[in-house]
Amino acid sequence: MPKIDLSKVPVKTGSSYPAPYAARMGDRAWQELGDAGGLTQFGASMMIMPPGSVSSMRHWHTGEDEFVMITQGKLVLVQDEGETIVKPGDCVAFPAGDTNGHHFINRSASEARFLVIGTRAKKDTCTYSDVDMKIELVNGKGKYTRKDGSAMPTPSTEETK
Repeated sequence: MPKIDLSKVPVKTGSSYPAPYAARMGDRAWQELGDAGGLTQFGASMMIMPPGSVSSMRHWHTGEDEFVMITQGKLVLVQDEGETIVKPGDCVAFPAGDTNGHHFINRSASEARFLVIGTRAKKDTCTYSDVDMKIELVNGKGKYTRKDGSAMPTPSTEETK
């Protein structure tokens, strides 16, 4: 089994979210470890969360399971029922179809990291709990729309600042 050299796995930043949501992610980054290892049936990424960053918009999937293990620092897990502090060694599972949206926030003064593993469902819908947005994914590709399927509005200059 080949060992993945983390120093050779690119660190990615940014977000595919439309404005103004992309700007809310802060400086979060990730390394696609599963891709680096040639995995095709599930994905594995190391999320790198500087202070003040958010892992994603709060969301849930119809077709993908997600598993998270905190490896460094302290994060706040936000779900429908409220907030939970998670720290190294804590594990969280998000089964496909569970409408309890989730995301992580780093409110600490130190970097935090977590390993996220998810299935690579050929078809999935990701719904964002707190905003009028969803994405229908086929083979990992899709377009963000409103929850009713209508087009997202083009942001004004004020919204993108």
